[in-house]
Amino acid sequence: MPDPFPVPPPRRIYPPEGKDFLSVLRVDATGPPGPGGESKSYLVSYDVPGEGETAFRTIAFQDGPVPEVGVTGLTNEVLLAAVEDRLAAFQAGPYACPENGFALGAVRNALTFLHSRTCDRQRRGVEGAYKT
Repeated sequence: MPDPFPVPPPRRIYPPEGKDFLSVLRVDATGPPGPGGESKSYLVSYDVPGEGETAFRTIAFQDGPVPEVGVTGLTNEVLLAAVEDRLAAFQAGPYACPENGFALGAVRNALTFLHSRTCDRQRRGVEGAYKT
């Protein structure tokens, strides 16, 4: 009998296919997509040097409207705020470089646009609901 709730196989999102990155980290989107087509969880894996084992970390995003289900995971804004903090620290320290500066600006722009979206949704009374 077929599974009534099939879970799609993991989808590799990092490193990008065809790119020659030196990163030892791998990121897979896991689980079924949400109502907007988004992934709710990601599995980060890497080989532990000298141990012949693979370590795993999970990134879990909010699954459902907070007013209905409570906090179940991170939001895009929270994850971007952490990246903003790291990049700002690099820029204020010995690792400052043009690339980090451009990335920091892009993250700050992303946060600005997401905040604008939230304000618009609040104004329209649809924030915290699966409504457009």
